[in-house]
Amino acid sequence: MTTLVAGSLRAFIDATVGELKGASVVVVPTAAAFVGAARAALEIATALEPTGADVEALMVIDRAGAHEAALVDRVARADYVVLSDGAALHARAVWRDSVFGDALAAARLVAIGSVATVLGSVMIDPRGGAPTIGLGYRHGVVLTVPATSEQLERTRRLHTGDEPLVVVGARGVLTEADGRWRVVVADDVEVTRGVNAAGLD
Repeated sequence: MTTLVAGSLRAFIDATVGELKGASVVVVPTAAAFVGAARAALEIATALEPTGADVEALMVIDRAGAHEAALVDRVARADYVVLSDGAALHARAVWRDSVFGDALAAARLVAIGSVATVLGSVMIDPRGGAPTIGLGYRHGVVLTVPATSEQLERTRRLHTGDEPLVVVGARGVLTEADGRWRVVVADDVEVTRGVNAAGLD
């Protein structure tokens, strides 16, 4: 597994019970900068305590932090990099065209909630549901989060690419390895191509 996408922190913890024991985990709360990056990092670290993982927060909340060599090196040495939920557009702005972003692209990632939407080449803009440019760290799907039926209908109509659209709600979990995606927990996961239901195989 090189990527795990979980709709919520609870879904992430439930999906990785027993797998993180002794692992080196860094938490990157960039997306939570507007609501409290330190609080978000602490919440994730506290949730991971029972796993015995060695957890460290990297407070990359602006463009300056995304160019610090020591933080890039720490990401490279981690077994898992956990990206906190929050403002996906802010995370995209901070990580785009940065050495820290390059390190994230090469890391084993866990993306919680809406931050997962920045990972692909196509991102669904949360402000209106239109496709826009993502970071291109992962390929094979376009990830988004639940929205109103009207907004999702608009998104499906506007998304004309070959990759399926995957809506991941709070209980959903997906994994990716070598560009192949798999639904681990199907609750709150909806896959479509255009307006039609689809699978990931």
